[in-house]
Amino acid sequence: MSENKMRVLLTGGCGYIGSHTAVELMRAGYDVLIADNFVNSFPAVLPRIEELGGRRPDFRELDFCDAEGVDRLFAEEKFEAVIHFAGLKCVPESVTQPIRYYRNNLNSTLNVLDAMNKYGVKYIVFSSSATVYGEKNPAPYNEEMETGSCTNPYGSTKFMSEQIISDAVRADPELGAVLLRYFNPIGADASGRIGEDPFGVPNNLMPIVAQFATGRREHLYVYGNDYETPDGTCRRDYIHVTDLAIAHIKALEYISGRTGCEAFNIGTGVDYSVLEVINAFEKACGKELKFEFAPRRAGDLPTSYADAHKAERLLGWKAERDLDTMCRDIWRWQSNNPMGYEK
Repeated sequence: MSENKMRVLLTGGCGYIGSHTAVELMRAGYDVLIADNFVNSFPAVLPRIEELGGRRPDFRELDFCDAEGVDRLFAEEKFEAVIHFAGLKCVPESVTQPIRYYRNNLNSTLNVLDAMNKYGVKYIVFSSSATVYGEKNPAPYNEEMETGSCTNPYGSTKFMSEQIISDAVRADPELGAVLLRYFNPIGADASGRIGEDPFGVPNNLMPIVAQFATGRREHLYVYGNDYETPDGTCRRDYIHVTDLAIAHIKALEYISGRTGCEAFNIGTGVDYSVLEVINAFEKACGKELKFEFAPRRAGDLPTSYADAHKAERLLGWKAERDLDTMCRDIWRWQSNNPMGYEK
């Protein structure tokens, strides 16, 4: 490991985005400790992170809502930075279980900030979301837009966590924070060894398409074909998870030695429709995917995509992988692991 690289805590680091970020950090020479409670992840990812990253990361099983456990972790280990992924993330579930989402996502953030303050950790990169822009702003979204007015409790927890972090930064002149507002992460490591493996029935498009292509799902539904878009289906900004992981490295490089709080959109700046994504995946897997139209889902916006120029200007980061690459890498992961990490 390079001596000038930080020791970084990844909360929720066994999840989809966390595991890819762990691999990229280790490839770049960072010293990584992953802490996770496996609510949305699998222990089987750890040896694969080791395989791809070149060494086994330190690991602690921990629920970040356990304040005493978080305090113990910070007392026993020394970190220079935290990347905070830990949190519940299913939008429909947040609508039916709002109290659970507020309690989990906000308490975990508060506990991390308390421990950082107590043990002198000065840098945090927060896993946020484009959902903080709500439904009133027109696409493309930029970081100067007003946030809030979120359409679901999950988005509200991201907005509130951003507010908590920015207030903590204002109160502590030595604290530095980067808020990364993800758009729609898809794809998988090019090795096909790690990828997205959602619990239960997926609620995002790509894992549904991928599982349908392997025969794991019987139906592929497209929700709504009457939006005011060129082909009538929703349009989204899809970002390769490896590009997203690399953005966290750029955020750590940016924040090192700085104070204050900055938000960055992490997307491609290109929006694709649901039908365009399905067509790209058909090309990747070499088979026709017969889908059915279904009614719109509540809360789905017609179009959402990023203005990512700020990240390019200040972080030196730009998405490099296109939709075809995203689909090929998903198919490699899903076809090699048709039942995910199973266990």
